[in-house]
Amino acid sequence: MELNTLLQLLISGISMGAVYGLIALGYMSVFNSSGVINFAQGDYVMLGGLITAFLFHNIGLSYIYAAIIAMICTVIYGVLTGVLIIYPLKKAPVLILVIATLGISTFTQNTASLIFGRYPLSLPPLIKMKSLDVFGAKVSPQNIFIIIISVLILVLLSLITNHTMFGKAMQASSTDKLSAKLVGISPSTVVLASFAISAAVGSIGGIIIAPVFFTSYSVGTLLGLKGFVAGVIGGWGKTNGAFVGGLILGVIESLSVGFISSGYKDAIAFIVLIAILYFLPRGIFRSDAID
Repeated sequence: MELNTLLQLLISGISMGAVYGLIALGYMSVFNSSGVINFAQGDYVMLGGLITAFLFHNIGLSYIYAAIIAMICTVIYGVLTGVLIIYPLKKAPVLILVIATLGISTFTQNTASLIFGRYPLSLPPLIKMKSLDVFGAKVSPQNIFIIIISVLILVLLSLITNHTMFGKAMQASSTDKLSAKLVGISPSTVVLASFAISAAVGSIGGIIIAPVFFTSYSVGTLLGLKGFVAGVIGGWGKTNGAFVGGLILGVIESLSVGFISSGYKDAIAFIVLIAILYFLPRGIFRSDAID
C-alpha cells in the first residue's frame, strides 16, 4: 500500500473515531453522574443530523439555524427520556435497563422514520474548500473540521468536569449521593444536566458528520454501539479514555477497509470489543467502574 493511501485511511479513521469518541463522551456524562448506561445515546447523533438536514432541505433554514434548532430539540428529547424513563430505572437490574434503553431507541427511530421519512438525507460541506494535499494524500477539509470540533468539545468537557463547581458536584453526586445532598448538591439536578450534555454532544456529532455520511432514522443504533465499544476500549467511566478509545476504534476500522475488506468494517468494532474484554477488561486507562 502506498504512503498517500495509508495517510488518507489514517485521517479518515481519526475523523470517524473522533465522532465515536464524542458518542462515548455522551455515555460517560450520564454514567459518571448517575451510574446509568444509556444505550439510546446513538439516537441523539441520529436526531442531530437528521433534524438539521430536514430543516435545511425541507424548511429552507440556513445551516446554522437548522443546526441550533436540531441541537435544542435533541437536548429537550434527551432530558425528557432520560429523566422520565431511564434515570428512574437506575436501581433496576442491568437487563431491565438495557431493555428500556433499547426500547427508547426503537421508539425514537420509528418516530423519526414517520416524521422525516425513510430515505437518507445529506448536508452540503460545512467547509467549502478543495481537498488539501498532505504528503500526496487528498484530505477533505470536512474531516479536519470534524477532528477540530471533537477535540474542542473534549477540552471543554474536561474543563467543566475538573475545574468547575458543576464538575465537582457531578463527581460528588456519583460517589455518594447522600453526602452530596448534605452539602447542598441536588443529585437530580446534576443528572438532568448530564443528560442535557450527553444529548448536546451527541447532536453535535450527528451535525458534523452529516456532510460526510448520509444520515437516516436508522444510523443511531450502530453509532451508539460503536461509541459504547470506544468507552470500553478507553476504560469505562474515563472521559479522556473514552475519546482515545474512539480514535483507536476509528483507525482500526479504517485500516481494515484498506487491508482486509470494507465488508468487515462494522464487524471490526465488535471483534475489538471481544479482544478488549478478554485481554484488558478494565480498558486501556484501567477503569475501576466495572468492579
